[in-house]
Amino acid sequence: MRGILRGTADSTHSPETAAPLLVLGPSLGTTADPWRAVAELLADRFRIVRLDLPGHGVAPAADSGFSVQELAEAVLAVVDSMGGGRFSYAGVSLGGAIGIELALGAGADRLDGLAVLCSDARIGEPDGWLARAEQVRRQGTASMVAGSSARWFAPDFLVREPDLGGRMLSALVDVDDESYALCCEALAGFDRREDVGAIAVPVLIVAGDSDPVVPPIAAQALGAAIQGARTVVLEGTGHQAHVERPAEVAALLAELLPGSRYDKGIDVRRQVLGDDWVDESLRRLTPETEDFQRFITEYAWGGIWTRPGLDRRMRSAVTISSLVTAHHWHELELHLHAALRNGLSREEISEILLQTTIYAGAPAANSAFGVARRVFAEHDDAPHDDED
Repeated sequence: MRGILRGTADSTHSPETAAPLLVLGPSLGTTADPWRAVAELLADRFRIVRLDLPGHGVAPAADSGFSVQELAEAVLAVVDSMGGGRFSYAGVSLGGAIGIELALGAGADRLDGLAVLCSDARIGEPDGWLARAEQVRRQGTASMVAGSSARWFAPDFLVREPDLGGRMLSALVDVDDESYALCCEALAGFDRREDVGAIAVPVLIVAGDSDPVVPPIAAQALGAAIQGARTVVLEGTGHQAHVERPAEVAALLAELLPGSRYDKGIDVRRQVLGDDWVDESLRRLTPETEDFQRFITEYAWGGIWTRPGLDRRMRSAVTISSLVTAHHWHELELHLHAALRNGLSREEISEILLQTTIYAGAPAANSAFGVARRVFAEHDDAPHDDED
């Protein structure tokens, strides 16, 4: 079952080789293609993989039943086939249900962020999904076109975007009938309403004000059940928010997901350590160190150094003390330069090192003062702004 999904990898425009991974999941009856506009808008921040459901797009037809849990496990298989590691996920409708399952199950310890678009912890009623599965087995996915055109889009969308809407409805006809029916049965068995409060990653809920499948009131209830979740209702939008409002959806994803934390981390890292050091660090990246560098950038620089509770002078002071105590002399040298850049004076740094003598020991403080002398000497020798 782990190979039932297929992923289309988009080229990233990010200058950082360790750009975070974002996986985009589609709704039932659609392919990876409708995510293209959003993917292009986010290509400067993320490496992106757009998924196809079983029997949809380039994914093989399914020959046996599966659950939403197994679809979530298949997402992990796609990610692992592309190098593994942590990732963020955004999904629409069935794709959103898969995201909820990821955050509660097999992907809980690998997700950096989750966006649930036009979806819920249970979508519709089981009997309705089973009836639709039976209809498709009898009459094919072509019998879904009229209903889907009404369910998917806000009332004026097909007038505004007839070609785009027409392509999506044509793609529905090409979906494998049995695979579509099996997806319906998976949705019939999906109900995570009692569990969503356990989701521990940053969550964005996006709803369309004209969505008859997951109306705004349902999306707002889902957001209220997940601690810290943000809920956004887009005006003039139906069940395919990523298609109808790609710019708005891309902006919301960029704000929520750790790509922005990575970007913030890079910015802070440059401000504290200097462009030259960061550029050289990125230049030395290898496939073996990419995940580590991403982790440090997102969580140390984007997650801790950006917190408002301490200013940078205080963070430098704490960092210096910690590094002396742990005897990390190379890192201490780096952070002494950073401390001067963050506004600590030499006298204040000397006081910090003197304080560590009591708690970290005289030998450690003695070594630290030696490192500080070298750093201060380098600053004395460096050209000043008023020099030619």
